[in-house]
Amino acid sequence: MPGHHPARGRRTTERKGDVRERAILDTCEALLEQKGYDAVTVGDIAQGAGITRGALYFYYGSKQEVVTALVARTVEHLWERSRITAQTDEPRRAITAAMQRTVELWNEHGLVMRTAIDLSLTVPEIGQLWNHTADLFIAAITAVLERAGIQPGTAPDQASAMARALCWMIERTFYHASQESREKLQDASATCELIWLTSAGLIT
Repeated sequence: MPGHHPARGRRTTERKGDVRERAILDTCEALLEQKGYDAVTVGDIAQGAGITRGALYFYYGSKQEVVTALVARTVEHLWERSRITAQTDEPRRAITAAMQRTVELWNEHGLVMRTAIDLSLTVPEIGQLWNHTADLFIAAITAVLERAGIQPGTAPDQASAMARALCWMIERTFYHASQESREKLQDASATCELIWLTSAGLIT
């Protein structure tokens, strides 16, 4: 039927758009690894993605917007991998799984994670994304601590306050470890897991 042709055309265009956006973000991530944020230009990203600068501006208005979208994609992957932790019944297993997923993501996207942390204080959109993600993880860590028997609440010895401290400790520990080696990331994971288990009262 003739009336169906525009819909097919729109879907094809959307698929092409998705492919281009993915190429832009993948290129940006590779360039961050090669050059660092300050040295990367819009022209570099467009060339690496196989499009013109004008075509890139159809999707993103600046390098900062590209990086913000890349951070958004990365933290979405982080949360998708980790959100099940909050629903896992056994706290020890939940903690081990959460740390393993954290290591995997930092191994795959550590440079993006560090860039997000570095820019979170100067780029409001990235700061909001990062803080929102941290809030999700604090809630998940709180749930695990409460299942382990830690009292709910915001006092220093209660689950919410302990979860916030654990979340930011894990972020800072992985930030530094990821600049060294995969072995250091594994060591960081083991240390953070031990501290989390101790905080939950699962080991003494």
